[in-house]
Amino acid sequence: MEKTLQELAAFLHGTLENDDPAMRITGVNGLVEAGPSDISFAIPPYVEFCHKSRAGAMILAPGDRTLDRPVIRVDNPKQAFAELLELFRPQEEVARVISPLAYIAADAKIGNNVAVQPFVVVESGAEIGDNTVIYSHAYVGRHVKVGADCIIYPNATIRENCVIGDRDILQSGCVIGGDGFGFVTNNGKHNKVQQTGNVVLGDDVEVGCNSCIDRATVGSTVVGNGTKLDNLVHLGHNDVVGENNLFVAMVGIPGSVTIGNNNTFGGQAATVGHITIGNNNVMAARCGVIGNIGDNQVLAGFPSMSHVEWLRQQSKLRKIGELMKTVKELKKEIEALKKS
Repeated sequence: MEKTLQELAAFLHGTLENDDPAMRITGVNGLVEAGPSDISFAIPPYVEFCHKSRAGAMILAPGDRTLDRPVIRVDNPKQAFAELLELFRPQEEVARVISPLAYIAADAKIGNNVAVQPFVVVESGAEIGDNTVIYSHAYVGRHVKVGADCIIYPNATIRENCVIGDRDILQSGCVIGGDGFGFVTNNGKHNKVQQTGNVVLGDDVEVGCNSCIDRATVGSTVVGNGTKLDNLVHLGHNDVVGENNLFVAMVGIPGSVTIGNNNTFGGQAATVGHITIGNNNVMAARCGVIGNIGDNQVLAGFPSMSHVEWLRQQSKLRKIGELMKTVKELKKEIEALKKS
């Protein structure tokens, strides 16, 4: 595929500067990897380095630096880059057939234009929506409902009675609806509490590789529309997660936590159970939240505190060695004064 700069500017609804009518863009690439026939993008703080790129053209925001090469100005360069990736590198089309090597229960309901690859298992009472693709070795349990336009990658597991929304993506190795970690200790023995609920995923949810969302003890563990889980994320039983949240790798959320909308959890961030977190918060990497959180906060550290306070404390911690040296010197002076 090749496109003129004017065609790309129109596709992105952007403004073209320094047009080169003879230039043909044949690919999309990063700043370092891009060549003369590629288009790339830059956002702060990388805008200052884009002049060093070999890219034939750049995507920048209005007001960013001027370059001596073609530039397409758009409000969100990263979004534009993502759209061009889809244009130049569309996903390979999957054959919309049901493999004879798949096991599909007689009473399962399969929608139109669905792909089911070899060694998939679809249990009794399950429903698969239109245009959904299920890759080899995925498991769809009893009475599961999968929406339309979903992608279920190899070795993903959806346990019984769970509900998957439309346009959801389940990456390899994820488990939706495994038992919650529920036990009652009696006379020193840990007795299992049956986990009788399910998991309900909204629309446009993505669950990364080897992430787990546990089924509720009773009721539902809920993940709202547009929420994205990275790899190795754990959501405990009876969690209720709102819309458009981001969970970076290795985040751990125990049971019965309520999370609002538009929150971001950095890598290895975690909370205690049975708390409520509001909307529009950012929990930095390895942040440990031990109590209820309101809205519009940026938190870091353990126990969690404002990011500004955490930076202040970290600055002071760096001076502990110097402080200890001063204390030792003062102790020597005090001992000398006592002897005099």
